[in-house]
Amino acid sequence: MADDEQNPVGRAVERAGQVGRLGRSARVSRVAKAARAARPGRAGGTGRSEGADRMVELLGSRTGVLGAATGMLAAGAAAGIALERYVVGRRRTAGLRDDGPLGTRRGDPTIVKTTDGLELYAEVDEPSPRVADPLTVVFCHGYALNLDCWHFQRAALVGEARLVFYDQRSHGRSGRSPSNLCNVDQLGKDLAEVLTALAPEGPIMLVGHSMGGMSVLALADQHPEIFAERVVGVALLASSAGGLDSVTLGVPGPVGRLVHRLTPAAVAAISRAPGLIERGRKAGSDVAYFLTKHYSFGSKVSRARVEFVAEMLAGTPIEVVADFYPGFATHDKYHALEALHGVETLVMGGREDLITPVEHSREIAERHPAAEYVELSDSGHMFLIEHPDVVNAALLDLLGRAAAAAGSMTRRPVDETG
Repeated sequence: MADDEQNPVGRAVERAGQVGRLGRSARVSRVAKAARAARPGRAGGTGRSEGADRMVELLGSRTGVLGAATGMLAAGAAAGIALERYVVGRRRTAGLRDDGPLGTRRGDPTIVKTTDGLELYAEVDEPSPRVADPLTVVFCHGYALNLDCWHFQRAALVGEARLVFYDQRSHGRSGRSPSNLCNVDQLGKDLAEVLTALAPEGPIMLVGHSMGGMSVLALADQHPEIFAERVVGVALLASSAGGLDSVTLGVPGPVGRLVHRLTPAAVAAISRAPGLIERGRKAGSDVAYFLTKHYSFGSKVSRARVEFVAEMLAGTPIEVVADFYPGFATHDKYHALEALHGVETLVMGGREDLITPVEHSREIAERHPAAEYVELSDSGHMFLIEHPDVVNAALLDLLGRAAAAAGSMTRRPVDETG
């Protein structure tokens, strides 16, 4: 009994096998084993947040949980970010020894110029010569973050494929976009231009976190032929295909509904006083640290990781936060999931995600039955930084399946009749 209690992965795999999903559960078992092998050994340490075998749970794509209930949207609760912008201050350096210097991996820099004249900053990591016919993997980051958020995934996949990372418009090192072009549909167009410039031919795999996943779905909506002809793998991490118009920041009941009604107006008001916000950043970072930890993570993580996320959020101008925020309420790309049928797909959700609640990932899995669905316990919105071993193992597993599919791509003809 004690062994069973300490091995939820085994229980999940057994349950999945009992309902006839042994192939799928076996793959998740491999993910868990790979994650356990990847993390450094430690004596003892059976704490709630330690160990891949205490993080991963496989839920069949037909979970019976029809999602898109009350939820927030993309990679950053705008009200929380606004407050973080107000109070974030000096850089915390304690605890950096845990993870080393985060966000410092660099590739070959390049610029992608969009049709509206904006410059998107990108970096490319070339594959190892030992990899025959490597895929190109394109990483799309989330709201108020930048390409550095893929620090751990970049380290894990380096050499295994051609890796492309880019900053979304108005984020990171990319150029500032006109407000009217700060929306998910435009991000889908930007992704198409990134592919044209940096991956013009050959099979590709797309990885999107939060708003980045929405960008992938926007591309699928606009260019289903790319998915029919070239895309062999898709990963949607802590993302949503719609239903983001109920913003509660994890606050239940009537108070949560009040938060939903007030947040857009509050974000807009704060954006009209950016100078005050920037001056307020010097007040200190204790509140920002708390908010980042609360809204980004579902378990205990090092101070360095919390600060890493806080600094990416703080590096996003409050006007940019306000520019993108209103469009999330009308985001609806469930119909675009049709383009992913026949594509190796991974959907991952964090059970403690307050930004894009796990119901959104469950709903995608419900509507895309062939997708691999992995749900992480003790995990918040930034589980790619919180539990990188598990995420990396799942992505490597997806990369293997996508590479196998690349040799003999068979897709349904695309209906272009409208």
